Amino acid sequence: MKLAAALIGLSLLALASGSAHGSDEIRIGQTLPYSGPASGFGAIGRTQEAFFEKINADGGINGRKVKFITLDDAYSPPKTVEQTRKLVEQDEVLMMFGSLGTATNSAVQRYLNGKKVPQLFVLSGATKWVDPQKYPWTMPGMAAYESEGVVYAKHVLRTKPGAKIAILSQNDDFGRDYVAGFKRALGDKAASMIIAEQTYETSAPTISSQLSTLKSSGADVLFGVVLGKFTSQMIKGVAEIGWKPELFFVPTSASSISFLEPAGLDNAVGLISSSNQKDTMDPQWASDPGVKEYFAFMKQYMPNADLSNSNYGAGYHYATLLMTVLKACKGDFSRENIMRQAASLKEVKLPLLLPGITVSTGPDDYLPFQQLQLRRFNGKSWVGFGDVLDDR
Repeated sequence: MKLAAALIGLSLLALASGSAHGSDEIRIGQTLPYSGPASGFGAIGRTQEAFFEKINADGGINGRKVKFITLDDAYSPPKTVEQTRKLVEQDEVLMMFGSLGTATNSAVQRYLNGKKVPQLFVLSGATKWVDPQKYPWTMPGMAAYESEGVVYAKHVLRTKPGAKIAILSQNDDFGRDYVAGFKRALGDKAASMIIAEQTYETSAPTISSQLSTLKSSGADVLFGVVLGKFTSQMIKGVAEIGWKPELFFVPTSASSISFLEPAGLDNAVGLISSSNQKDTMDPQWASDPGVKEYFAFMKQYMPNADLSNSNYGAGYHYATLLMTVLKACKGDFSRENIMRQAASLKEVKLPLLLPGITVSTGPDDYLPFQQLQLRRFNGKSWVGFGDVLDDR
């Protein structure tokens, strides 16, 4: 009886630490849209599967192999709940990592925190992920949308202090976060500089009427907080009505070439966005050690991938960030220690981060990326310019 009780006790301890499958395996869970309208982001998870395959081939992490389980949630919150519960309760993963989307992650945030399961490096820039007091087991993996809005406003103040600004934004938390950061950085000048604002619903067929209204305001700066097809509609629509704002911004999440091409790349020339990652297809990084390392990995493990798709680079980038945390655990892979190490990063450099940008976190500061560099589209690619900026 004593032996049985001891064995049960050990089993419960293993479950509590997330190590029910033995000390030689680190089980990591993830949900991504591998089907549905956002299925293009599935490239992120496929890259990470290959990344951990390489890690295992090289001997694992502190002698332990990684079991990476990434499931399709079709970008649907109910499906995210179903798949996350499966990962935690059946697959007994140690943590969730790099799951995509605001609504999808929101649907499981309370559940994961209640179970004390790390929800690490959420792929969404919503401000809500930075709340270590209320949700200590959740940490964002992107620069906050508000931070990005701050950076764009700083550029306007520095280069065009007399600007007449128009804002088009998606009518949800995504749009509101960007606009809040933008206005915060403009400060007292926001009221006089912003002369027109319009919003759109994600269910709307077009945004042409909003663009016409904004143009008629006489604004010479346009900040378009748009996503997906609305990026293409906005760029093409602005060109079709003959509007040529002197400064024209779109968020990083709208800057993929796949969104620009339907609008006509010529129409996107001069567009301003931002990034903290090297553009692996930009010739200026051809000899960069981090980029060369990435290409060597892709050649060996994903030889048929379209390297112009930035989602592959994103998958690799976030996997290197998680690797930094796991290596820092030094063999203690309890959930508590994983969160402790994730919240103790000090000026960490990653292979695909731009020079001068590092990752730092603290127990009260869960935002890993707070620096960005502006970049401008030249008709073929994005070209960085100016200094690295932060959101303070």
